[in-house]
Amino acid sequence: MVTIDFIRHGEPQGGRLYRGAAVDDPLSEKGWSQMWAAVGETRRWDRIVSSPLQRCLAFAEALAQRDRLPLAAETDLREVGFGEWEGLSPEEVKARDPEGYAAFYRDPVECRPPGAEDLILFGHRVADAYDRIARHGRGERVLVVAHAGVIRAALGHVLQAPPSCWYRVQVDNAGITRFRHEKGADRLLFHNRSRPS
Repeated sequence: MVTIDFIRHGEPQGGRLYRGAAVDDPLSEKGWSQMWAAVGETRRWDRIVSSPLQRCLAFAEALAQRDRLPLAAETDLREVGFGEWEGLSPEEVKARDPEGYAAFYRDPVECRPPGAEDLILFGHRVADAYDRIARHGRGERVLVVAHAGVIRAALGHVLQAPPSCWYRVQVDNAGITRFRHEKGADRLLFHNRSRPS
């Protein structure tokens, strides 16, 4: 049995923007506070796996040092690319392209932002990363520090929900989602909690 907790990074500097892999702002002071409040003071995990992007990895490194945990950066856990929307706020996108913005939320698979990463291929790389973590856990409790899109894709993988549904899921900054992998099967135990139980 392997318990896998995904935590979304805290609020980055600059507030709410579309950030994939091309825009990688560091955590704000609020973001750091959100993350420390979410994980608490008790050592809860056996190892940490993180997105390589600094808004995840910086906190993962700090937590690994505090709790003396092994840490690995996993390239396949980087956020989905948003193409020309990278670095823009939702309000800026709506002002520039209201039809494209509405179309994206109606059909995020076929109506991608210009230059954005293919959502189905993104889902495959996240599923591959999830499966590697699950297969090599062997009784561990693993913390995965990642992004909203990665958590949505992991939910889609475990629940067998198509990518067209993923943006119906709210993922809060520092929200925690727990999966359990046991005897080759995966289950969702909870989603978007402010602290693990």
